[in-house]
Amino acid sequence: MAEPIEGRMLREHRRALHQIPELDYDLPRTLAYVRGILEPAAGDITSRGGRATVFSPSRSALCLYVDRGTPHATALRSDMDALPVTERTGAAYASRIEGHMHACGHDGHMAMLLTLAQWLPQNLDRLGRSLLLVFQPAEETTGGARGICQSGALEECGVDRIFGLHLWPGLPEGRLAGRPGALLAAGNETHVTFLGRTAHIARAELGADAVEAAARFLTATYDHIERLCQREAARGREGVVLKFGTLQGGLVCNQIADRARLEGSLRTFDVELRDEVMAEVRELAARAAASCGCTAEVDFAEGYPPVTNDPELFGRVAERVPELQIIEEPYMIAEDFAWYQRQLPGVFLLLGVGEVPSLHSDGFDFDERALAGGLAALKALALMP
Repeated sequence: MAEPIEGRMLREHRRALHQIPELDYDLPRTLAYVRGILEPAAGDITSRGGRATVFSPSRSALCLYVDRGTPHATALRSDMDALPVTERTGAAYASRIEGHMHACGHDGHMAMLLTLAQWLPQNLDRLGRSLLLVFQPAEETTGGARGICQSGALEECGVDRIFGLHLWPGLPEGRLAGRPGALLAAGNETHVTFLGRTAHIARAELGADAVEAAARFLTATYDHIERLCQREAARGREGVVLKFGTLQGGLVCNQIADRARLEGSLRTFDVELRDEVMAEVRELAARAAASCGCTAEVDFAEGYPPVTNDPELFGRVAERVPELQIIEEPYMIAEDFAWYQRQLPGVFLLLGVGEVPSLHSDGFDFDERALAGGLAALKALALMP
């Protein structure tokens, strides 16, 4: 049996893009490939009596706008950047750029949206409202979504809703999943530094022990977060994660350390709760520092807000996407799709790729046949009145 043409397109786009992974905003080859698909599609739309434009709303971003003369438009988003990972899959289509890899599935995201762009010219009459296809940079770093939001392009195109997909290991291949409300967490890198005074341990009373302050802070903070999670669970709300991956302090074994630093990450699903936790962490750090004669400095990176699916819009999506699996609990990972949802209603869905290596691993790979389910969902969302 001959392979469906869209299946071939999905595979070819994904494998071509997989070989040229680029980072952050530095995406010349990726942008050239994407533009090479979008511009012919726009030309084909125009030749059929439609109106379509390819434009760059912000740094290293690219959009295809299909104007159907309606006051409102639907946006569909794909990210384009890769990760600083050396690929170990051994695939024939493996990365050709040393130290770079599409280890998070963004090549698959682009493949689906590019195939949709090529589907549009033959289906213009089915499109009841205008459509904006968004290809954005820097999801893995500083959040390229925010630049697009700040550009004014969404308002200029009349976008009043936005959708996105993410490949997801562990879910059945080709199956879509999601939930109304919180889906993914806000992520804020957390740095806590304790400053004390050095002394020989034989005269420890002359020093101010930064390592001891860090240890007291860590114990108090973990205890506090555990109680906080119990409180939120009793209220029927999602919890909080705050963990530290590094603790560095001191220079030699027989000297009181005058400096200790912890680095970790805070994950929350509610902005008000996030702000509450941040204030409490600062207070806990100050108490631990004072108990040891030290001072404390606490810094939270801005990070991304939580990905929160609009409940009403999610209900409409569930009617359009067959066999949409409802996820019971949200995930603690972060995604910059959240910036779009701060500006307008949006729904983010997960696309299963089966039992494959984890995202961000050097062995991540998947069967492109899973992308057909995502493409079908994108078509349904594009055609939704």
